[in-house]
Amino acid sequence: MKITKDSIIGDVLDFDIETAQFFFEIGMHCLGCPASRGETIEQACEVHGTDVDELVKKLNDYLESK
Repeated sequence: MKITKDSIIGDVLDFDIETAQFFFEIGMHCLGCPASRGETIEQACEVHGTDVDELVKKLNDYLESK
């Protein structure tokens, strides 16, 4: 899976639940909420004041290392 800023958080979590740690790091602790699972990574980063490109890179680096 190649993650982009337009990737849906729920899709990323369904692909690899261990990616949740990166969302927790930005303060997104409501991953079980249907609304948060339907957001794009970019939308979540806007709400949580996080650099979307940095998070996308972390997620892709993590998945590539597996």
